[in-house]
Amino acid sequence: MREFYTITELTREFEISTRTLRFYEDEGLIAPVRRGRTRLFRPADRLLVKQIMRGKRLGFSIAEIRDIIQMYKAPQGEAGQLQKIVERVEEKRGELRQKRKDIEETLAELDAVEEACVNRLAEMRVTS
Repeated sequence: MREFYTITELTREFEISTRTLRFYEDEGLIAPVRRGRTRLFRPADRLLVKQIMRGKRLGFSIAEIRDIIQMYKAPQGEAGQLQKIVERVEEKRGELRQKRKDIEETLAELDAVEEACVNRLAEMRVTS
């Protein structure tokens, strides 16, 4: 196992910008070691970046990701973090189901509008 990763290595691995890593650092999500102006990331930081990226893919906000990460450090430890993740996943699933319902309703409305327009155009052709 490696002792450190450079910012370039992490940006390439996770396909993110250096600005993104600095943002995560500013938000207190990761804490690289500094050697002069160089940031060196421990394996734990790399794992946190991986978890942050997973959270982002799942649609969690930075605040939600921070809560989950901080829960691990709380007295409840891993069990508390896992429970928090389960709760957040349930919430996110509910939000996505509502969005899907809204999209399906909008698509049905678009279908109805399109059908009405096509029918009206057909009527106009017959009468002209």
